[in-house]
Amino acid sequence: MNPLEPLARLDLGRRERLGMLEAVWGENKDVDQIKVILERLHKAGELALVTRVTAEKAAAIEDWLQRERPQIAADLDHHRQARCLTSGALPSEDPALGLVQVLCGGTSDLPVAHEAQLALRCHGVRTELVVDVGVAGLHRLLEELPRLRGAQVLIACAGMEGALPTVLAGLLSQPVIGVPVSVGYGVSAGGVAALNGMLASCAPGLSVVNIDNGYGAAMAALRILLALRGVAGAGRP
Repeated sequence: MNPLEPLARLDLGRRERLGMLEAVWGENKDVDQIKVILERLHKAGELALVTRVTAEKAAAIEDWLQRERPQIAADLDHHRQARCLTSGALPSEDPALGLVQVLCGGTSDLPVAHEAQLALRCHGVRTELVVDVGVAGLHRLLEELPRLRGAQVLIACAGMEGALPTVLAGLLSQPVIGVPVSVGYGVSAGGVAALNGMLASCAPGLSVVNIDNGYGAAMAALRILLALRGVAGAGRP
């Protein structure tokens, strides 16, 4: 038996059960483990999404696949800004799923925002990125409100004190998902201040995911979109 097999019990029925593919957490997996998982997903005909992959780890995986598994390497993409790998063709956008606007307070929040965008792209959801609309320059956010009203769901990534999702949830009627980001000085404590601020928000109905969890925010948005479409749990989106 492959010694890596117990570490890769893939949930290949997740798409049929929940309408979403299984993502692979790459940060604490080594190159060999990720290679095995990519091979198994390729064999199953499933799109692979591996999150939190460093450039060095991505290069080692790509080099090995090019030498040993060229048929997988041909479909491998390293999304540097999102710190992710995908293997397989991304689906076309499905207009029936609507639009998710992904906002970030500042450019330091971009890796988390790009992770959220990529995770939604893997499910055929159209996204738009709205950059640098943090509350330190509130006028920049207010200028974007007409555009934001066209989205079905908003994902707001913010570090420091994490106020952006609260402002959005107080101004707009769509579901808002807050993503605290591990950006900020001193008492920001690696995103803990932003997390606590979002959890303590006085804006009713604001949802919050874990620190830097762009993927989790994307899947929360996907669940909302599938429910609005009336197909949650009914198979592939």
